[in-house]
Amino acid sequence: MFHRAVECCPLHVELWLALARLETYDQAKKVLNKAREKLNKEPAIWIAAAKLEEANGNTQSVNKVIERGIRSLQREGLDIDREAWLKEAEAAERAGSVLTCQAIVKSTIGVGVEDEDRKRTWVADAEECKKRGSTETARAIYAHSLSVFLGKKSIWLKAAQLEKSHGTGESLEAILRKAVTYNPKAEVLWLMGAKEKWLAGDVPSARAILQEAYAAIPNSEEIWLAEFKLEFENNEPEGARMLLAKARERGGTERVWMKSAIVERELGNVDEERRLLEEGLKLFPSFFKLWLMLGQMEDRIGHAAKAKEVYENGLKHCPSCIPLWLSLASLEERINGLSKSRAFLTMARKKNPATPELWLAAIRAELRHGNKKEADSLLAKALQECQTSGILWAAAIEMVPRPQRKSKSSDAIKRCDHDPHVIAAVAKLFWHDRKVDKAMSWLNRAVTLAPDIGDFWALFYKFELQHGNADTQRDVLKRCIAVEPKHGERWQAISKAVENSHQPVDAILRRVVLALGAEENPNTAEP
Repeated sequence: MFHRAVECCPLHVELWLALARLETYDQAKKVLNKAREKLNKEPAIWIAAAKLEEANGNTQSVNKVIERGIRSLQREGLDIDREAWLKEAEAAERAGSVLTCQAIVKSTIGVGVEDEDRKRTWVADAEECKKRGSTETARAIYAHSLSVFLGKKSIWLKAAQLEKSHGTGESLEAILRKAVTYNPKAEVLWLMGAKEKWLAGDVPSARAILQEAYAAIPNSEEIWLAEFKLEFENNEPEGARMLLAKARERGGTERVWMKSAIVERELGNVDEERRLLEEGLKLFPSFFKLWLMLGQMEDRIGHAAKAKEVYENGLKHCPSCIPLWLSLASLEERINGLSKSRAFLTMARKKNPATPELWLAAIRAELRHGNKKEADSLLAKALQECQTSGILWAAAIEMVPRPQRKSKSSDAIKRCDHDPHVIAAVAKLFWHDRKVDKAMSWLNRAVTLAPDIGDFWALFYKFELQHGNADTQRDVLKRCIAVEPKHGERWQAISKAVENSHQPVDAILRRVVLALGAEENPNTAEP
């Protein structure tokens, strides 16, 4: 019937393609050759011919068919529409014809693209394909891009990220190995390879990669610190110590001194920790983290007066460092009461105007001492000075009486509708009101906007523990582990505690959930 159909309607490409699909390999080739004679400007026939070769195991012929097809179509005066051909590549991928997809990309990806635009255009093409789920097309685009731009580490990184998301451990290892072969000075590629091995539990291979990296880039502090982290996180403190000692001898930056003090803190060597911090501060007096760590160490061992002196000295060198001001105010509140802390926070705000964190600390200090009117007054002034501060608007939502929270949240959203702190505060309102779907949606929005803030992940996970199921709980946990959050008030307080220094992300998440306590439990009765 199809034979008769193509005789009657020789210009209908679909009939030719349908007939070819029904025939044996040899007959199908003849059908497609006849179709090309009748329809010499039809790309679909050449693509079908390439798919036919691929389906019959003739892998070497696939590229040749597409290349011949492009040349033939151009001879016939047909413009090669790059975008249309990339869509054909995606269609071939969906049909399972991966080699045809790759051949189309290779032959058409550069058509009509100026030399100076190739890198940017091709990376954008690959990312768009990736978003649409066309992994093989994206992979083919990156492969071709890398054949042209062997020395561009940014493209290697994108290709490696594609393999990490959609490939196998072997495919990721292969591309990273090629990447460092062509870019031996690219720290980020070595570090990615080592990290993937470490995450897979293969510490010896991770160590070997870092040693190779050090041979290629002998003065790289990033490689030194990665080696240190590998030893430190795998409970090899002596190895970590030795690496850091060598790094200090070679003139390491402030980060090396900070990491050195962290190792001694964990080992309980207070005197050595103090020595390293004090020596580091002689070299880097404007690096606030060393002042902060020294003050916290003195506070930890009960030397409150000494801690206060350290914070005050730190502020002479770093007057705009907010964490130092907050630590000093907190210490003063503990040892000398609210009035002294209040004075320091007032001074801090004068020296650092329009700083929401300082206003919030003052508001919370008043609330801790039952001074609700003073806290409300401070909040009003704070919102005048920092009108789009998410942390202050989030505090405003939580501080007003329950009936007013809805209108206050509307004000907050008008002022800063994309701020994750406001989004999380609104999510808690929905949670209180048992509007489960809305609460889940807004919590998801908060972690999407600020994936690095662990407190939001803990809130989301706690919500799922109450209202979700095993699958949704597992999904939130998996997403949190993948992004490895580093920030958030509660998250940092728990993750940086000495006893939690080697805890994995999921363990930290569960501890933060516990720390949220009744104050964050929206179903707890309110006064």
